[in-house]
This record gives sequence, structure tokens and C-alpha cells, in this order.
Amino acid sequence: MQLRPLNDRLIVKPLPKEEVTKSGIILPDTIDKERPEQGEVVAIGPGKLTPEGQRLEMSVKVGDKVVFKKYSPDEVKVDDQEFLVISDSDILAIIE
Repeated sequence: MQLRPLNDRLIVKPLPKEEVTKSGIILPDTIDKERPEQGEVVAIGPGKLTPEGQRLEMSVKVGDKVVFKKYSPDEVKVDDQEFLVISDSDILAIIE
């Protein structure tokens, strides 16, 4: 099964959050059960529809790594894989 986002929504695959302490110890993402705030865009919708009937261009593209608002995404599981559905306006930055 595949997900196809509608309007200004996008599908993001969460990136694992590894942290390194000052002494060099890597803390895996299982230490903290908080939702990740970074992910990779795997699908985008066609864009938001204006009242005039025109589509606004999305600010990201498939493959972009993004930072988003912590509590904005909706979680979706497809074939035992977790994805996040996020509105384009909840994307804070593209990681370059």
C-alpha cells in the first residue's frame, strides 16, 4: 500500500535521533520516546488550493531532509513502517 498526500500535505519518514554526549557516548533514539523533529520527505501533495482555484507550489521536494514542529505531525503506519503526515506550513527548515 502507498500513501498519496492531498493538498498541502506531505509524507515524511522520521529520521532516527542519535545524540552524542560531550564524552563521545552515542545515545540511541530509544532512550527518549519523544517524537522526532526531523525526517525525509517521501511524498508531497499537489499544493494548497487558493480560493481562485490555483495551486500554490510546495516549499519542499521528495528527498529533502526537513525540520518540523514537534507536535504537528499525524502518525500513520503502513506495512509496519511509521510515517508522519505534515502540512507544508508546519515545516520549519530544510536541512542542507
